[in-house]
Amino acid sequence: MFPKERLKEIIVGNREFILNYVGTIIKREGFYLPEGLNKVIVLYGVRRSGKTFILYGLFRTFKDSALYIDFEDERLADFKVSDFEILKEAFLELNPHLINKPKTFLFDEIQNIKDWERFARRAVEKEKITLFVSGSSSKIMPQEIHTSLRGRAWSIEINPFSFKEYLKIQNILPNKDFIYTEKKIFLKNHFKDYLRWGGFPEIILGKGEFEKAKILKEYLGSIFFKDLVERFRINNIPLLELLIDALFSSFSQRFSLSSFYKQYKDKLPFSKDSLFSYYKYLLESMLIFEVRKFTTSSYKRMRNPAKVYLVDTGLARRITQENIGRLLENIVFLELRRYTENIFYFEEERECDFVVNKDGRLFVYQVCYELNEENRTRELDGLVSSALHIGLKEGCILTYDQEEELYKDGISIKIMPVWKWIIEDANLLSSKTSK
Repeated sequence: MFPKERLKEIIVGNREFILNYVGTIIKREGFYLPEGLNKVIVLYGVRRSGKTFILYGLFRTFKDSALYIDFEDERLADFKVSDFEILKEAFLELNPHLINKPKTFLFDEIQNIKDWERFARRAVEKEKITLFVSGSSSKIMPQEIHTSLRGRAWSIEINPFSFKEYLKIQNILPNKDFIYTEKKIFLKNHFKDYLRWGGFPEIILGKGEFEKAKILKEYLGSIFFKDLVERFRINNIPLLELLIDALFSSFSQRFSLSSFYKQYKDKLPFSKDSLFSYYKYLLESMLIFEVRKFTTSSYKRMRNPAKVYLVDTGLARRITQENIGRLLENIVFLELRRYTENIFYFEEERECDFVVNKDGRLFVYQVCYELNEENRTRELDGLVSSALHIGLKEGCILTYDQEEELYKDGISIKIMPVWKWIIEDANLLSSKTSK
């Protein structure tokens, strides 16, 4: 039985820390909680993406009825699922006014407690407890959570900060004065920094290149061992390292596992089954995402190589030289994914980077560093070809710093910088109708 007095010390200490020592908490974009939801609310995503601070913010919102516990606290190393009842008793002894009243429990890194789902089901179904849990392990990803909780979970994906959230950390609320006057140079400089280092909160607040690079390296090491090697009991470490290097050098490009197998099968002992399993683990860890070809045929969609994107552009620094065009495309993908998971690439006679399906409405996007004499025809024709194929009358080309509007073959084309699109235009996905 876990010592109740120790739990009380942890409860009180956490409360004091969150209310008095945690600084400003940035409100996350698109964080939506439906009212009257009788489910366990699960925050999941890659490590260090800000889940803990979301729980801190919720604690401050419900501070008169809230309990926060971090299950990576070493004082809770012996905590078991049977001890949740003792935890609840300790909390109510400290707050007797909440007996038979609504309560909010916030559990961080919940995957450390085996069979925690048993308590969670009872808490939301039979007691007046609103339960939020978070974790970085694939154990609490939707595909596993909804099985263990039997439909009693509401999962919310949490990723590193968007550029708009990055600006909030810098105390910048962009308006017309920033976008359309000389002040826009501040936005462009911040976007350059965001493009280079990404959106992990601790990286944004880091001081100097050495510190930021060191933190990113530590993040990758933690994810590599905790969420991959340990979680999936991986024994072929050289294969995993080689696969990660190959994927991280191929971001914003198509990646073929079959080609990888042919290239390395004689250089390193591994099976094709192991390779495909490791790739699946990387997807489940949310280090990478994939985009499939736009087609009505599921067979063609799976037979064609997927394009691979990183969860954060800062990770691209691990093995690649900076490639601004590909970094821009990765950022556009991450921004689009905040609105929908139905993202595809187009490839027929021409190619287009993104076809997006948002609530049955389609949008097409092309991304490049700049339109110049060498690529202008290719980029425009790719966008126009995809729009005509789908039956749209408009499309968008996103660049680093160009802005223009034109018509080609009956298609209205808007060209604009990625930073401006994110601030001013990306939200059109939630309201704009395709023609």
